[in-house]
Formats: sequence, structure tokens, C-alpha cells
Amino acid sequence: MRAHLGDQIVIESPATGGTRRDGEIVGLHHEDGTPPYDVRWSDTDGVTLVFPGPDAHIEHLGHEADAGAGAPPPAGPPNPGDIGRRIATERERQGLTREETARRARMAPAYLAYLEERPGDPSLATLIRLAAALNTSVQELRGGGADLPPGQGMALLRPQLHDLTPQECRTLLSTHGVGRIAVTTPEGPTVVPVNYDVVDDAIAYRTAPGSVPAAAVGLETAFEVDHFDEAGSQGWSVLAVGPAQAVTDPDDVRRLTEQAHSTPWAGGGREMWVSIRPARLTGRRITSVGQ
Repeated sequence: MRAHLGDQIVIESPATGGTRRDGEIVGLHHEDGTPPYDVRWSDTDGVTLVFPGPDAHIEHLGHEADAGAGAPPPAGPPNPGDIGRRIATERERQGLTREETARRARMAPAYLAYLEERPGDPSLATLIRLAAALNTSVQELRGGGADLPPGQGMALLRPQLHDLTPQECRTLLSTHGVGRIAVTTPEGPTVVPVNYDVVDDAIAYRTAPGSVPAAAVGLETAFEVDHFDEAGSQGWSVLAVGPAQAVTDPDDVRRLTEQAHSTPWAGGGREMWVSIRPARLTGRRITSVGQ
């Protein structure tokens, strides 16, 4: 068994073949890379001296593996953990191969395959490299806050609230995203999220006839989009108010469909386009005093 600095040591459970513990090799005691190793464990962030046993193997990150250097990943059907599923989903969403992602993250493709197909808790250093390669964050890969509403942190010590200009609002609306449409239904006021595109300064979204978002047609409607920086307890919101109209011209429908950045996340048959041309566009931003 031989390793390089930065390689991953994986300790497997003899009973299940799953990862029992893993860590990053941060210290070598022999120039030829043979054991023992100083290992920073991913579960505790502590560093200990390790003499690997038969249940351990090395995953080489960015190095050519030596012949016979450690056991291969366990055989059998893929059984990824939550982190592995998130890595694979984000990689596939961006249309990246494992080889390209591994190259960007400076790790061996075999180790990326291991992470995507086996349960484990990779080191923080590994997650930082993967997050950079996938243009996301370590928190997102770990699933932090996935099932919690935003704004769980404390307020800034000295926050300040700014009004945004219409041009700043247009910039924040960007070209597409997810916003919230507020409509009045027979059951009362309702707010629902929709995927939207901005085309010719109008906000357009796709829905189904008879749905809640479709009830906005013919009415003065409010549309809101926002973003929160959980780490900094900062954020912004933009509110657009204007009449909602159904898009019925076949050429306009075709153009919207061709230019759409995504199909509706909700899926299903949603072929009705609704357009809101804002008569009023306002927004606010929370920052720290001095920013």
C-alpha cells in the first residue's frame, strides 16, 4: 500500500462492505508512501496516526494509482449515500462527465465514482474541491437546510434596509428563476411558486388551465422573487405588480417555449403561458451598515 499527501483512506466494514470511516492523508512517515499515515478523519476533523489493516484501501486523488496499491472499491450494485446522490445529481444537471468533474476537482475518477455509488462522508477538503468543480457550495452538497425554511440564522448586528431602483430590480429578476405568484381564488388569497422567464421586460410562466396560477389571468397580479444569504443574514426581494394576460398568439407561444430555460419543475401538462408586464417594480435589500 502506497499513498500521496491528499489521498483518501477508506476503512470498510467487513460485514457490509460499506464505508465505516474515511479521512484525508495529511502526513507521510516514509518517502515511498508506505504506512503509517497521519489521517484527518472526516467525521471528527481530528488527526491520528494510522497503521492500515486489511479492511482499508487508498483512493488516489489526482495521482496514478500504483499497481496493487490498496483494494478496489467494494463490488455490488450502487448504494450511494445522500452526499453521493447530490454530487451525481448536480454533475448530471450540468452535463458533466465523471472524468471532467474529477479533473476539475483534482481527484481520481475512480474515487468520484466511489463517492457517487457508495455511502460515505468525504473530508471537508474533498467537498470543497467538488463544490468548486460543480459551482455550488459545501452546504448544498451536504444538504444543509434542504428541508428548513430560509432565515434560520440570527439578524445582523447592524442591518440596514435599502430601496432598490427599477433597474436594480430588473437586474435581480435576471433572465429566469423561481418566483411566487399571488392570486385571489374562491377559497381566498393564495401564493404559489412558479418557474418564470423574463422576455421583452415581461414576466412569463407556464401553467395548466384551471390551476391556481392560471387564475391570475385578467387580474392585477403581484409577483415576487427573492434571495437569501444564509451565512451573512442578508438578502433582497423584488415585487412586480401588473396585469396578467394569457399568451394565445401561436408565434408568441412558440417563441416563449423555445426560449424557456427550463420546463416547469412541477412537471405535468403545463402548456398555458401567462405574461405579466409590470406596471410597478419595487424592491428592497438588507445589508450590513457600511456595505
